[in-house]
Order: sequence, then structure tokens, then C-alpha cells
Amino acid sequence: MSTAQTPNKLARTVAGFQRLPRGLRTWATSFALGRVVPLVGTAGLRYEEITPQRVVVRIRNQRKVQNHIQGVHAAAMALLAETATGFCVGMNLPDDKLPLIKTMKIDYVRRAQGDMVAAASLRPAQIQQILTQDKGEVTVPVTITDA
Repeated sequence: MSTAQTPNKLARTVAGFQRLPRGLRTWATSFALGRVVPLVGTAGLRYEEITPQRVVVRIRNQRKVQNHIQGVHAAAMALLAETATGFCVGMNLPDDKLPLIKTMKIDYVRRAQGDMVAAASLRPAQIQQILTQDKGEVTVPVTITDA
């Protein structure tokens, strides 16, 4: 079982990138994780911060993710939110467990203007729950903002 002393495979992989300079670290992490989850790579998501407590992911407002009014498409914003929350859980999930999204609720409050950033976080009690329960659910809050 993963503990704070024994990081899971994802956490070990991310830790390996931490030795790189910041600019190269962001690119290398995003490239590697985009190869593991092809849609993430195709959409061009960039991981700006990955810790067991918080994950921040960015998507550029570029043609491949735009809607008909040249903003980031609602589905691309959903991908951004799901990626941030999924990796937040994934950083803490024991290697013998499988993360699956059960429900996602999104409230779009205004039109996207440019690049978008999603920040997801877990409280210490939620992390402990993930580490110790055989099965369970956790609600991961995420905020998406114009960058």
C-alpha cells in the first residue's frame, strides 16, 4: 500500500522530473503524461504543478481546442478539470487500486476568454481516506479560470 514514505508509481515518475529546470520540467512532464493519456497529449495540456495535495493544469486557447467563437471548447474545459482532479487522486492512490470517475458536475459561469487553468486539491483527510480504504469515493474540488 502507498504511504507518505512509499510513493506510488505516478508520484515516483513525477518526482523524477522535479530534478529538471522548471521550463524543461513542465514540458517533459506534460509530454510523458500526454503519451500515457493520449487525449491529454492531443489537446496539449500542460502540467504546471503536481503534488499529492494539488495539481494545476493549463490548456492554451489554440485552434485544436476551440469552439465556434474561438474560445476554449466546453468539452476541452471538462477535460482540463477531469485531468487535474484525476491526477490529484492518482498521486495518492495505491498502485493496486484503479481510479475511475463516477460523476462530474460543471457550472460554466461565463465565456472563456483565453488560456484556461484548472487547479484541483485534496485535504489531508481525503488523502488519508484514499490511502486507507479499499473502496470509496472522494469529491475533488477544482476551479477553472482564465489564465
